[in-house]
Amino acid sequence: MAQANPDGDKTTASGSPDFSAFEGTRAVAERQRFDTGALSAWLAAHVDGFEGPLTVEQFAGGQSNPTFKLATAKRSYVMRAKPGPKAKLLPSAHAIEREYRVMAALGTTDVPVAKMLALCEDEAVIGRAFYVMEFVEGRVLWDQALPGMTREQRGEIYAEMNRVIAALHNVNPAAIGLADYGKPGNYFARQIDRWSRQYQASETEPIDAMNRLIEWLPQHLPDNTGARVSVVHGDYRLDNLIFHPTEPRVLAVLDWELSTLGDPLADFSYHCMAWHVDPGQFRGIGGLDWQALGIPDEQHYVQRYCERTGLEIRGDWNFYLAYNMFRIAAILQGIMKRVVDGTAASALAADAGRRAKPMAELAWQYAQQVR
Repeated sequence: MAQANPDGDKTTASGSPDFSAFEGTRAVAERQRFDTGALSAWLAAHVDGFEGPLTVEQFAGGQSNPTFKLATAKRSYVMRAKPGPKAKLLPSAHAIEREYRVMAALGTTDVPVAKMLALCEDEAVIGRAFYVMEFVEGRVLWDQALPGMTREQRGEIYAEMNRVIAALHNVNPAAIGLADYGKPGNYFARQIDRWSRQYQASETEPIDAMNRLIEWLPQHLPDNTGARVSVVHGDYRLDNLIFHPTEPRVLAVLDWELSTLGDPLADFSYHCMAWHVDPGQFRGIGGLDWQALGIPDEQHYVQRYCERTGLEIRGDWNFYLAYNMFRIAAILQGIMKRVVDGTAASALAADAGRRAKPMAELAWQYAQQVR
């Protein structure tokens, strides 16, 4: 991967905080160190063609699951692992085996993902579970305004993002062995309950807007009757994509930590938050001159997605935005909790955690616009 690593708690392009796992590598942090010799021996036994000696570096960003670049004389790999043995893990968090499973399954579809090479659930090997995947060479684009590109090039990048998320939501989960990848029932209700509990478990200071949303959201769910069930990525945004070095073509979608089965409109509306958040604080494209930049406005972007998927928006779009902003605020609060506990994986974690409150307040503003 092009200095790349998937990480579900980082949230950038769609209005989440500005912390990414693809900002180069550094020496492995002390709290994340492990026995490189033991890892090398395991790789030699489980990854075809692996030959040491092995050099390990840690990707500089990422808030949840630490990710490492594994380099040998002939080839590089990416390893994604649970946090170190001393980390306090929230329920259902850091499920790297799920990431491995979904990407392995999607490797048989038109959805571009890195090739999965090996999964190790035996924590005795290096002190935590991990998986290894191919290193995909390409571009990770950070700024959603795409500076330095022409209007035509920006339009092509956005068209490709739209095509790929539509392709994901058109996949039949049962056809690729993922019929049991998520729980039955109303997806929004499940997710609101999950993130409410995650927020409450990681609260470091009261956030009034979060408490209001926890009460308000379950009372305003869109009609879920007949809703399509798709594989949902959970964190689909520009900088979780690796583009071809020169073409407007996605080579791999990264960061599947929050993936499950659910409502594709929830997933897509998360992606669309970029049009609603300020580029100064949350690295979105809110308030920019989209026409001058060659970036489609949200209405046309949503229309193209609906054409590709055959889906229609149910209910008030402001609910979808409020829900996703609430969800991000809960994720950010989880990061702040790890800062307080001393287990955060990145030096940018504290800055990200402090954004939980303004994101929750923005979510409440959108909630109040729901008819």
